[in-house]
Amino acid sequence: MSDIKVKIGLECHCQMTSLKTKLFCRCPADYRGKPPNTNVCPTCLGLPGSLPYLNRRAVEEAIKVALALNCKINRRMVFYRKNYFYPDLSKNFQISQYDYPLAVDGQVTINVNGTDKVIRIKRVHIEEDPGRIVYKGSIESSPYTLVDYNRMGIALLEVVTEPDMETPTEAKAFLQELRSILEHLDVSDGSLEGSMRCDANISIEGGSRVEIKNITSFKEVERALSYEIIRQRNLLRRGVQVKRETRHWDEVRRVTVALRAKEEEMDYRYFPEPDLVPIEIADEMIKKIKEQLPELPATRRIRLVKQYGLTEYEARVLTSDKHLADFFEKLVSIHGNPKIDCNLVINELLRLLNEKNIGVRDLKFTPLEVSELLRMVDEGTISWKSAKYVLRKMVETGEHPRKIVEIEGIRRIASIEEIEKYVDMVFEKYREDVEEALREPKVVHKLVGEVLKETKMLADPKITFQIVSKRIEKLRELKK
Repeated sequence: MSDIKVKIGLECHCQMTSLKTKLFCRCPADYRGKPPNTNVCPTCLGLPGSLPYLNRRAVEEAIKVALALNCKINRRMVFYRKNYFYPDLSKNFQISQYDYPLAVDGQVTINVNGTDKVIRIKRVHIEEDPGRIVYKGSIESSPYTLVDYNRMGIALLEVVTEPDMETPTEAKAFLQELRSILEHLDVSDGSLEGSMRCDANISIEGGSRVEIKNITSFKEVERALSYEIIRQRNLLRRGVQVKRETRHWDEVRRVTVALRAKEEEMDYRYFPEPDLVPIEIADEMIKKIKEQLPELPATRRIRLVKQYGLTEYEARVLTSDKHLADFFEKLVSIHGNPKIDCNLVINELLRLLNEKNIGVRDLKFTPLEVSELLRMVDEGTISWKSAKYVLRKMVETGEHPRKIVEIEGIRRIASIEEIEKYVDMVFEKYREDVEEALREPKVVHKLVGEVLKETKMLADPKITFQIVSKRIEKLRELKK
C-alpha cells in the first residue's frame, strides 16, 4: 500500500489584510477583537435594496500576487454568485469568480529536503470571506452553533493549485512559500488569526477525491493530510470504496469527520453577479504594478547567498518569514558579521520563537539590542553560552542585554588575579587530582573543569587553562 500514488491539491484562502475596508462595502477590514456581529452593514449582510461596489485596491493587490505567482492575467474579470445555504452567509450566496477569474496558469517552486519541485497554479481569483461559525467544543458534540458575521465580506484571494503535491510535507512547503510571497508583497499578514486558511483535496490511487475544509495552520494541514492518507489506505486495504465527500479536520482529536457529500460545480448554480459589471484590466495597469513589485523570496534567497555568503539552506530558512529575513539584514547592517548573525538568528532566536509560539514582530527588542549582545561576546565580556541565556531572557522580558548581564551576574571573568584565587581554591580542594596531574598531563583538563564549575562557567577557559598548566609545571619543577 505504501507504493500507492497520492495526489494533493490545495485551495488557499488568503485575506488581503493590507486593505482598510471590505471587498464590496465600507465596513472596516479590521474585524478582529470586535464584539460579534458589530462590524457589519446592509451591503455585507446582503439586505434588500443594498448594492455592492468593488474595492479597487483589492484588484490591484490581487494582480500583484498573480504576477508573483507567474500567472497569466486575464484582461476581463467577472464576478459570479455562488449559491448555497450555510449559516455563515446571511444572503445565501457568495460573490466569487467562475468562468472569468483574475488569473490562470502560474507556478511556484518549492524545496523539500534540498530538492526543488514546481507546483502549478490553476487559478487565482477574488471573492468575499464568509462569516465565522463558532461551536461549543467539537463540531459533533456542540449543542448549538453560533455565527459571527464580522468577517463576512472581507476580501479573499483564492489560490488554487493543480494536484501536483504527493506528500503532506510538500503541501506544507507550498503553503510556507505562498505565505512568504504574500508577506514580501505586503498583501497579507500570515500571523493574524484566520488570515490564511486552506481546503485540501486529496486522493490516492484507486479512490475518490476527498476535500478537507478550513484547515487553519501549516502544521494542521500536514497532520490532516497524513491522517487522511492512512484512513483512505485502510479503507482500500479492506476493500471499501473511498467516498467522494467533504470532511472536517478536528484539531483536538486529530481526525477528519464527514460533513457532507462533495458538491459538484452545478450544485452552486453559478451565474454572473447582476449588481457588478465586468472588469476590464488595462495593460498599463498590469505593467505599472509589475514595475513596482518588491523583491520576492526566490530572488532574495539568491541575493542573501551572494551578498552574505550564506548557504542555500540558511537563506531559505530566513526567507520563509519576511520579518525574520528583515531582522537578520538589519542585524548584519549593525553588527557586520553575517555568519555569526545568521547563526544566532536561525539556531537560537528562531528556536526560541517556535518554543514560545510567537513571531518576530512580537519581540520587545530590536536588532540593535541583539548587536549589543553580540558585541559583549566579541569583547569577551560574556561567553557564547551566556549569550544564549541572555537572549532567552531578552525574549521573555524585553530587557536590554547589558542590564540582564549585570542583574544576573554573568559577566565573564578574564582577570588573571581573580581566576588565580579560584585556582588556589581548587588546588587545595582536589590535592589528589593535583598529584595525579603531575604524573598525567591529561588530568589538567579535569582541574580546569573544576575551576570553571567554581566560577559557574564564567571564567575564561583559555586563561584558566594557561594558569592551571603553569601552576602544575611549577610544581613539577619543584618535585625534581
